[in-house]
Amino acid sequence: MKSPPDSFKVVGLFSGIGGIELGLRRAGHSCQLLCEQNPEARNVLRQAFPDVDLAEDVTRLKNIPKVDLVAAGFPCTNLSQVGPATGINGDESGLVRHVFRLLRPKASRPRWILLENVPFMLHLQHGMAMSYITELLEYFGYTWAYRVVDTLGFGIPQRRRRVFLVASATEDPADVLFADDAGSLTEACGQNPSFGFYWTEGNRGLGWAIDAVPTLKGGSGLAIPSAPAIWHPQSHAIGTPDIRDAERLQGFPLGWTAPAKTGTGNRGEGHRWRLLGNAVSIPVAYWIGRRLLHPGESEVTKTERLSNGQWPTAAWGHKGQRFRIRSSAWPLSRQRTVLADFLRFAINPLSLRATEGFYRRVTNSSLRTNSRFLADLARHIDNMKGHRNGAGSPVSFSRVLKQINSH
Repeated sequence: MKSPPDSFKVVGLFSGIGGIELGLRRAGHSCQLLCEQNPEARNVLRQAFPDVDLAEDVTRLKNIPKVDLVAAGFPCTNLSQVGPATGINGDESGLVRHVFRLLRPKASRPRWILLENVPFMLHLQHGMAMSYITELLEYFGYTWAYRVVDTLGFGIPQRRRRVFLVASATEDPADVLFADDAGSLTEACGQNPSFGFYWTEGNRGLGWAIDAVPTLKGGSGLAIPSAPAIWHPQSHAIGTPDIRDAERLQGFPLGWTAPAKTGTGNRGEGHRWRLLGNAVSIPVAYWIGRRLLHPGESEVTKTERLSNGQWPTAAWGHKGQRFRIRSSAWPLSRQRTVLADFLRFAINPLSLRATEGFYRRVTNSSLRTNSRFLADLARHIDNMKGHRNGAGSPVSFSRVLKQINSH
């Protein structure tokens, strides 16, 4: 029996700030080439991967080196509920075609491919994006599997569901993606829960998350790179996490996105939020990277055939045969602490303008909303009006909790 390799050589396309690549590197793999168009993200990549070749434009990339794995978290702009929803033919998301263009020379075709994007792609335009991708993978001789995976299962308090697709020309990707399944989430351990929500919403939903933040996003319906908001009922505090805690909520080390400031001028930290919102969670990429080296034995059944245009939360396919896979969004279910204990830095009070807009939308909507939450929103507005320029002082959840628990 052939022994598994010690590591894979990797090419990362649409690398962003290197979420997939950092997770794979921690799992033991090595990057040979990165490609990223955004200049701020490239500043981060240069700092984090100084010895790796860095290309700027996937559309001008003529070829890739011979490697074991090509990874691509391709743009979700046209596949997301937030964006224009023009689908796989959109100007940004349609760039995934260059992944397949680079696969045309058989000599440079890798054994493995890893793709990542948003779950909405499974439903938008009757799943046209997934049909496009899987048909091309099969054309090039790959067996594929995909699964919606939630970062919450990895012990980080961020509810983040993403589609991860693994394809192989030589092995069964089911043994990578479906070998682990916790089935359900472990509840956060601790008292005094906090709640995350999207302050940019309020008409049709809140993005409500218990002891977690909702998905960090690169943009919103208001076209702003938006940090999620947090409400802690015990302290009545309402604010947004520090950018350093946002890095931790994606699994990055502190200061990972700091190089993005280089050459950008004094524009605040909106660009760092955008980069983090578009990034891939490190723990998920690490888990896949480890399973690539040490495949498990998946016990999934491949008997429920898929019809055209039907794309469930997990599936497997080979040479035109497509099957629904019954698996949860949580390969693992690691214990997580309450959100307030996870945060290391003081939260920034939600601005008066943001709070008033959110409060107005919520109270004018038909959404059922916690009465204590509405009362604290109103309280927060009154408090912010009492501060000059509408900005309050940062609030430390950890300090507040210590005060509460000492009584």
